[in-house]
Amino acid sequence: MRVYFLCFILFAVGLYAILRKRNLIKIIIGTIICEYAVNLFLILIAYRKDGRAPIYSPGQEVKNMVDPLPQALVLTSIVIGLAVTALLVGLAIRIYEKYKTFDITKINQLKG
Repeated sequence: MRVYFLCFILFAVGLYAILRKRNLIKIIIGTIICEYAVNLFLILIAYRKDGRAPIYSPGQEVKNMVDPLPQALVLTSIVIGLAVTALLVGLAIRIYEKYKTFDITKINQLKG
């Protein structure tokens, strides 16, 4: 139960960075932290102590296998998270080239 709570704390740290920070780079890091907290939570749901890999072998009894679905979801989530991070970094670079700042409050005040 403690590890689930630690996942929640990690997600809360990322959410705090997204909502309260004014620097675009810190907001991007907050989204990355949130993504990995969710990935860690999904992996922890599928974990079983002394679990076996979900590989079919004829003649053997199937006991204590881990669930492969959350592993596949997390693998897909990592790829999508990488693409989203690359997009956010690209947008941050374009915003910096145009406004010469990463501060959101200054970007909101500028026109053009």
